[in-house]
Amino acid sequence: MVSGRKSGLWFGALLIAVAFLLAQTAGAKSVEQGPPTQLAGHNALLMGADWYPEQWPEDRWETDLRMMEEAHLNVARIAEFAWSTMEPEEGRFQFDWLERAIRAAEKHHIAIVLGTPTAGPPAWLTQKYPGTLRVDENGKRAVHGNRAHGSVTSFKYRELCHRIAEEMAKRFGHDANVVGWQIDNEYGYALMSYNDEARQQFQQWLKSKYKSLQALNEHWTTSYWSQTYDNWEEIPIPVGENNPGLMLGWQRFVTYAWTSYQQNQIDAIRGHAEARQFITGNFMGYGFDPIDHFVITKPLTFVAWDDYVGSGHLDADTNGISHDAMRGLKRENFWVIETQPGTVNWAPVNNSLSKGETRAMAWHDVGHGADEISYWQWRSALSGQEEIHGTLVAPDGKPVPLLEEVAQTAKEFADLQAAFHDTRVISEVAMLQDYESRWAINWQKHTDKYDQFAILKSWYHGLRKISQSIDIVSPDVSLEQYKLVVAPDLYLIPEERAQRLVEYVKNGGHLVLGPRSGLKDEFNALLTIRQPGFLAEPLGAQVEQYYALEKAMPSSGTLGSGEVSVWAELLKTTAPDAEVLLRFGKSNGWLDGQPAVVTRKAGRGRITYIGGVLSDGLVEGAAQWMTKTSGVAPALGPVPDGIEVSRRVGPNGNVFVLINFGEATKSVALPREMQSLLDQRKTKEVQLSQYGVAILSEGKKL
Repeated sequence: MVSGRKSGLWFGALLIAVAFLLAQTAGAKSVEQGPPTQLAGHNALLMGADWYPEQWPEDRWETDLRMMEEAHLNVARIAEFAWSTMEPEEGRFQFDWLERAIRAAEKHHIAIVLGTPTAGPPAWLTQKYPGTLRVDENGKRAVHGNRAHGSVTSFKYRELCHRIAEEMAKRFGHDANVVGWQIDNEYGYALMSYNDEARQQFQQWLKSKYKSLQALNEHWTTSYWSQTYDNWEEIPIPVGENNPGLMLGWQRFVTYAWTSYQQNQIDAIRGHAEARQFITGNFMGYGFDPIDHFVITKPLTFVAWDDYVGSGHLDADTNGISHDAMRGLKRENFWVIETQPGTVNWAPVNNSLSKGETRAMAWHDVGHGADEISYWQWRSALSGQEEIHGTLVAPDGKPVPLLEEVAQTAKEFADLQAAFHDTRVISEVAMLQDYESRWAINWQKHTDKYDQFAILKSWYHGLRKISQSIDIVSPDVSLEQYKLVVAPDLYLIPEERAQRLVEYVKNGGHLVLGPRSGLKDEFNALLTIRQPGFLAEPLGAQVEQYYALEKAMPSSGTLGSGEVSVWAELLKTTAPDAEVLLRFGKSNGWLDGQPAVVTRKAGRGRITYIGGVLSDGLVEGAAQWMTKTSGVAPALGPVPDGIEVSRRVGPNGNVFVLINFGEATKSVALPREMQSLLDQRKTKEVQLSQYGVAILSEGKKL
């Protein structure tokens, strides 16, 4: 007989499972004429700020909104931390103040995005229901006064989150000036609770996935170190290093928990909101890995993310990777719903972005597919943990110097919005990212020098300079539109995934695999065939052994001369038509003179394997060879170093965004006469100083 508590937990887990299934199917949307990020009745390019009316006297609201309108801002996100103001005590809701704020914004032509306030529960909630607070790995319960301290697996917390979201939607789901909703805030950094409630839900999730303990034990090889489980309740939450199958299972459950937490609020809103109101979430770019973003973003209208530089200055590749990765989650344009207003307060050195850099950053966003950029935040809070974070308005209510630059950029957005209407980024090159492969490598790096992002960035830099556009997508989507697909370290390649990749190659695509590819299956277990596993046969080569390197080694061949460092793999050709493009020089004896890069034609396409971490010169040579072999060419033609080119394509033709990220002034010769939209002239050459921007159109004058 099942106890009442266990029965309740089981039923709760069942509800989560149902919500999760809904999340998987809710992402399907009808065919739209334009990107869902471009709202009917609004400019194609929008700019805004995050505004907190609850922190200020109402007689100040009019001044703030008038200043926003004068600065050409047309979007404000509000309420995402206002739970205690909206529900000052349990079950008593106060929305009249929010209604007045929305009406005041409407008067100044500022559209409203409402955030659900669930990242910051009120004190009455956490005191009355302490079980809603997250418990960390050491068994310590979070205390009130910060944020992201709610437990995503607490049924009580989910109940209260659903209620506040539903009450908001009842009041504002048909409000003409509310254009959309944001769920939570940065998803509580995807932190989890390590209490019994979470552990029992994890066990129920495993039971649903594996069906039997025999299957789980087999896939996890639990006979190793006497880890065999005889009862589902024996399975722990992994803390620190543990069985690779258990660790991957837990990380998948983290995604599952947050996705169902999100769906809980989507359901609350959708039951009362008009279909025109979008629902999104604010993510944190490439490298924020606790959850699989391909899964959690499926039910959202579009993706939004928070773009901060922190210390230093804007790096076009680092920022571009995050933009392209966020765009690739749903293969649609996106919003930057928070961005750095000059400076932050949490970096090692909180320097300010240089004059002109914020404008360049905004246009860089647009070039990579952003249709809205909002600055966090409008005005400094007078107290709180972020009181000295950068803003657009100072504590005295007057503009900071940056507001002038933001206003200039916002006016440019408004003036040029027609050129960007219905435009999207279209690429011939894709890079594959897989969260589960990243997790698995990071758990067993074999060398602390192995930096997955550095490898990705190296390849991205070399390829984007030539292609001028890259999509970063899941390995499990259709790849037929791409001439070249590069997978820097696709560690997990189960047979079904391999079959899809082989189909892409046979149909004419060029697949390039990086080191560590195809070592494991979908359960994070070693395959019983040599790397790259199920792709070894079409490649006509296999990895005989891998080596963590103590020092760099010389390498040379068709791709040029340079070094391989950190990681190297001894390749052996198994087909007579497999071609060696690079060989290792003198190293540890095992690698001396052996193949480092192998390629082979397969069907109408080609598959290539790169068995090491290449130096920049070799990456550049490889990028030139890959793009030439694949028929990839820059859309605008060659440009000087330091100039980044982005292209958006729409019904009126191509729109190019050119930005100079170098220190010296550069001249860019255009392949044909174009319309320079910022100064409304026809030209065959543009000159750009540092952080200079040019917007060029090949279509009709706009």
